[in-house]
Amino acid sequence: MGYTHVYGPDVERDFHEPLMLDQLRSALQTINSLLPDVALEEALYKLKNYEAGSLVSKNETFMDYLQNGIEVSYQQDGETKSTIVYLVDYARPSVNSLIVANQWSIEEFELKRPDIIIFLNGIPVVVMELKSPKADEVTIQNAYNQLQNYQKSIESLFVYNAFCVISDQTETRAGTITADFERFMEWKTVDGNYENTKYADFTTLFNGMFEKRRFLDILQNFICFSKDNGKDAKILAAYHQYFAVRKAVESTLKASGKGGDGRGGVFWHTQGSGKSLSMVFYAHLLQQVMNNPTLVIITDRNDLDDQLYSQFAKCKDFLRQTPVHADKRKLSQDELNRGTKLIGLMNWLDGREANGIIFSTMQKFEESDEPLSKRHNIVVMADEAHRSQYGLGDKLTKEGKLTIGNARRVRDALPNATYIGFTGTPIALDDRNTVEVFGNYIDIYDMTQAVEDGATVPIYYESRVIKLNLDQNVLDLIDKKYGELAEEAEPGAIEKSKHELSKLEVLLDRPEVIHSLVSDIIDHYENNRQYIQTGKAMIVGLSRKIAIDIYYEILKERPSWDKKIAVIMTGSNQDPPEWKDLIGNKQHKEDLAREFKDNNSELKIAIVVDMWLTGFDVPSMSTMYVFKPMKGHNLMQAIARVNRVYKDKAGGLIVDYIGIASALKKAMHDYTKRDQKNYGDMDVATTAYKKFQEKLIVCREQLYGFDFTEFLTTESDLTRAKLIRDGVNFLLDPSREENKKNFLTESYLMRQAFSLSKSLATVDERKEEAYFDTIRSVINKIGSKGKLRVSDINKQISELLQQTVHSDGVINLFSDVDKEFNIFDTAFMSEISKMPEKNTAVELLKKLIAEQVHIYQRTNLVKSQQYSDLLNRTMNSYLNGMLTNEEVVDELLKMAKDMAKANSEKNDLGLSDEEMAFYDALTKPEAVKDFYTNDQLVGITKELTEQLRKSRTIDWEKKESARAGMRRMIKRLLKKYKYPPEGYDEALQTVLKQCEMWTDNYEESEGY
Repeated sequence: MGYTHVYGPDVERDFHEPLMLDQLRSALQTINSLLPDVALEEALYKLKNYEAGSLVSKNETFMDYLQNGIEVSYQQDGETKSTIVYLVDYARPSVNSLIVANQWSIEEFELKRPDIIIFLNGIPVVVMELKSPKADEVTIQNAYNQLQNYQKSIESLFVYNAFCVISDQTETRAGTITADFERFMEWKTVDGNYENTKYADFTTLFNGMFEKRRFLDILQNFICFSKDNGKDAKILAAYHQYFAVRKAVESTLKASGKGGDGRGGVFWHTQGSGKSLSMVFYAHLLQQVMNNPTLVIITDRNDLDDQLYSQFAKCKDFLRQTPVHADKRKLSQDELNRGTKLIGLMNWLDGREANGIIFSTMQKFEESDEPLSKRHNIVVMADEAHRSQYGLGDKLTKEGKLTIGNARRVRDALPNATYIGFTGTPIALDDRNTVEVFGNYIDIYDMTQAVEDGATVPIYYESRVIKLNLDQNVLDLIDKKYGELAEEAEPGAIEKSKHELSKLEVLLDRPEVIHSLVSDIIDHYENNRQYIQTGKAMIVGLSRKIAIDIYYEILKERPSWDKKIAVIMTGSNQDPPEWKDLIGNKQHKEDLAREFKDNNSELKIAIVVDMWLTGFDVPSMSTMYVFKPMKGHNLMQAIARVNRVYKDKAGGLIVDYIGIASALKKAMHDYTKRDQKNYGDMDVATTAYKKFQEKLIVCREQLYGFDFTEFLTTESDLTRAKLIRDGVNFLLDPSREENKKNFLTESYLMRQAFSLSKSLATVDERKEEAYFDTIRSVINKIGSKGKLRVSDINKQISELLQQTVHSDGVINLFSDVDKEFNIFDTAFMSEISKMPEKNTAVELLKKLIAEQVHIYQRTNLVKSQQYSDLLNRTMNSYLNGMLTNEEVVDELLKMAKDMAKANSEKNDLGLSDEEMAFYDALTKPEAVKDFYTNDQLVGITKELTEQLRKSRTIDWEKKESARAGMRRMIKRLLKKYKYPPEGYDEALQTVLKQCEMWTDNYEESEGY
């Protein structure tokens, strides 16, 4: 790929310096060849010195330097001059230096050695952490965790970071220093083709992101900071955003150029896949390649206008201009005379020749005889392009009045502009107006692709209309009125919809209906949804009055929920006084939005009507209760509130109380064929519930031969605990290794499907799921890395069972074990060995011993070899049937006691763990003790350890010449004591190897 490779240990350098200064100085001179050295040195000073602040704030400053250059002032010929020093030549990629370095050590608070660093002109812009696919217990998550630790221990390296890459070869992802693990995304195509993205291998990301020209393009145009009340998020465009934005810019240039028709096309990226940020990247890139365009961004609703404007405002530094919000179409003369701060769309455009970003709703484009501007370098970006931005022709109303279509209004106002549409839902198959205004699709990123990529999660539907106990006449009327609802916001449609909804409100806003609705929502939420993710849910009411009624009815049935629920809707001057405090002002709504987005807040349920149904993201929200008829795009945009990615969220659930099933199916007709195939049926009863039942059967089969049926009937926590222990013990039998693996995989899939279909499961299915999920959890705990704590396991199991089988007792799974696990407590280890569940005892003892061996592998050469070999031999004999589980428990217990004895011996000798490792090395072989007294050996150990501590340098870690010097120093010290004795030369080699192990692991190792 044309990068230069260097091996870190071969490079003479200062380990405290994250920059390659020689490369950087050379690059600065080449790129800024006309500038004097004093300007370059000033730029270098700024690059190396940042104001005190967080890593993120320093990185933000650096990214501005990287993308836009460094502004400097310097003295020349007695006068002060100002200029910009560029760090990268984006126009000539071949001019830049690109070096990939492996094993590049950096020392700050600790010494660390990232796997790979990519240096651009001497600046470490990419850090990669790679994990071996051979190690089962190590995953890509470990690579992510290691990068998080690096940001604390070698922060200065990440000041200069553009993005990071993590890989275990099976998965390879890229993300920024502020991104959660879920937001590290795969780059699934090399050329922008979506067809072969499902099984993209690790080479796809490297070839797709690091081709030189594209790599520089990503750095300059596709990384930005979104700043929100001090919570700055650094955004790296996903692959679908990068390629789509590139296509959109090319299409816009073609449409606005000579012979172009002004139709830039339609950009369809499914809801939740980052459309708003794609618009930000598009706006930024367009400014780079077009002749200082003015961007007019149009939405069809005030709340959408606010939300999209807010996203652009958060990225104003990246856009290098502050977007403005049109308050009205045109300022009055009085407002102009008073110098009002309000912005009129016409006034803002009048006389402007270039640049600027303004937001406006469609409603501000009223009929006008005079165009607002005849400029050609205006680009109109229409959000949700299919809803109201079309209608080129004139229409005659029933009253005989001629009305002008919305698109015609914009066209007349901006006749020479270029138009591009952005949408999260597809254009209807019979909608020719949108194509006539904007042109054809530029790029499609459909639901299937978004779910495959982990950009969104699937949505499921559950009907509970029957729970309202409505009579058939009312249901028939609802269906009739539903069919009369207008789907689009064309002229007159909004009023028509309001009229039809008001008729429905009369039918449904009755005390008995609201009571039935709220009772069922509370029952469904408490029993099925409150423990899913963070318990966030939304209730969509048919009208503002019904939303208020729902709120008060919930508080009537659950008075303690006063901080758990809130109403979010617009207010009116005609509202009753008691509504005023509930609805609040704009600031109140903003406070509620912030609180609802906080996963740890008490606010769990938002009751809405129209607000928050588009453009409002709470990734952890998994549930939406719908009591409002919606169709088409409006419906699909509303339900997408629950399709955001969050941790292990399996999907979003729409609970229907109004009968939206047929509207959902109809809306899916406009989606891609594969979307229709994969998500045409969202009914949880035929999808997730069916899958849950299938996985339940598979899990049952893995436990064939073990009778756990008493778990389904018992009310005794003691019995439950025993059955869980016995089930775990059954699967931990070495002869059932394959069953255990299958069980762990299938029970996780069962749990995911159950989280969506819980309300449909029978009592016995719920209990069986709880049993299987508990066993999965215990086995995973025993087999996981990290410390094993009885209290953690018991707490987790108690919570699991409390949620599912309403067990209020505290489950003590290891009732025989009354202390925390401690390998050096021989009495405690004996307790484990006496457990009746011998397979579980084997796994616990093995884990505890393996944890200690793992520590030895970084600290004590002799004990590491001794116990590692012994553990492997013992477990192999057990797995091959040469030892019974009682015998292997005895062997493991003997080993644990031996470890405890060695630990006690260390204390008796007055040695630290570190010193004991050298003592063990000095006294292997055992016969060495015949030549020295114990006091002499302890004295040699302490002197050796102290000498190493005093003399250690970073160079020891990697440079062979330095290691040779270390070995000479050790030999001189030992020779003073006539060590090793004659005939025991191999003892010296053991000591030298222990010294090298100590050197290599002087910093605490991580990521094993």
